[in-house]
Amino acid sequence: MTVVDERGLADYLDKFEPPEGVKAELLRGVIVMMASPDLVHNLIVLHAQRQIPMDRWYPIQTQDVDIVGEESVPIPDLLVAAPDALPASGHLLPSQLVTLVVEVVSKSSVHQDYVVKRSIYAAGKVPAYLILDPIMAQCVLLTKPEGDGEDADYLAQQIIKFGNSVPLEVLGLELDTSDFGTFPDVRPHRYP
Repeated sequence: MTVVDERGLADYLDKFEPPEGVKAELLRGVIVMMASPDLVHNLIVLHAQRQIPMDRWYPIQTQDVDIVGEESVPIPDLLVAAPDALPASGHLLPSQLVTLVVEVVSKSSVHQDYVVKRSIYAAGKVPAYLILDPIMAQCVLLTKPEGDGEDADYLAQQIIKFGNSVPLEVLGLELDTSDFGTFPDVRPHRYP
């Protein structure tokens, strides 16, 4: 048996070629693979991304985030960072450069988005984590990260129904959710 440290597993994932249409990310030492997202998911990301002013912020999709001290390299559906904070290149963006991460819940990612990634992003001290949930037609805005490792969490939580605006104070804007779609005929879950 070979022991692989945190960086070794991240390096392995960096070289790993998942099948076409599959996203692979490292979450607390587990490589998680997900199929291509639903159209509802992609349109929510598109509508959110288009509302972020590029003269002040860069909304970036499919960027690996490096969480120091974590055996995790999540790939949020969307992240937002200040243009002057970004490095010239690289595939791993340090979490301390990220202002906001956005995850859109899919039918198979509910637990990961609401529980696992919540503590990972909080451990990485990402100031705001926005969960867009087309199953429950709601947004969950998490702010004030505190703690380390699996004990990390966000101290403030706001739940906003689709159709209402989400106050993204970290970006200085209100996110309009009126164009966000929902998944038809999907059983509700119990989160957040």
